[in-house]
Amino acid sequence: MEPEKQVTGSRAWPHPEVVEDFFQLRQKAPLTHCITNIVVTNFTANVLLAAGASPAMVITMEEVADFVSIAEALLINVGTITTIDAEVMLKAAATAQETNTPWVLDPVAAGALKFRTDLIAQLIQFQPTVIRGNASEILAVSGFSGGGKGVDSTASSLAALPAARQLAVMTGAVVALSGEVDYITDGKEVIAIPGGHEIMTKVTGTGCSLGALIAAFLPVTVTPLRAAVAASVLFAAAGECAQKKAHGTGSFSMEFLDQLSTIGRG
Repeated sequence: MEPEKQVTGSRAWPHPEVVEDFFQLRQKAPLTHCITNIVVTNFTANVLLAAGASPAMVITMEEVADFVSIAEALLINVGTITTIDAEVMLKAAATAQETNTPWVLDPVAAGALKFRTDLIAQLIQFQPTVIRGNASEILAVSGFSGGGKGVDSTASSLAALPAARQLAVMTGAVVALSGEVDYITDGKEVIAIPGGHEIMTKVTGTGCSLGALIAAFLPVTVTPLRAAVAASVLFAAAGECAQKKAHGTGSFSMEFLDQLSTIGRG
């Protein structure tokens, strides 16, 4: 089947389901545990705060299991891993599985280096609720061959859609495929998310913080598919609006946070 024929629907702001899910997020402010890379920690926390969630970055081996147990959702992003980080991530994922805490895996640069690729394979055994990545990362994790340079994708999201659907079937996770158009799939349904802007690829942290926002939506939506869709729609809408007011990448970052914090409020 051709990739474009696999798409079963699309979403854009203000879709009623997304509006309702965003209202629930702001009402409940879910405690979202983020084990993410050092480059994006501050931006990720600010994105979650702007959207209405409650971020926490607990990364110590002695505390991580206890905190996963009280958090409402978890993000594991393997962007800047050390040997110690890898052990923390595995412990967090195992605890999430034991406590039924919904969690998101962001397999940054999967396939590029053996250590992180092996770690990602181990993390998937703990059944992530959502796997979020760009086309090259999803191709690598699913077992397809695909192009990539570090964290950047050289494959299109549409070309990687068959791999995303296969990965969803293989793992039972919803797969959130980021690109010029985002595609969200549970292996059966495929939702396309248009919008956003190319400038978002020039600002560190946008993709990684999307994974965190997906995690924040998980405890307040009826399905993981809706969580990933809601986060992706909000990101696309905020990015599209922010670029119209921004003068460059620096002002875009501020405008993007402003858009997330004000969208739907008036």
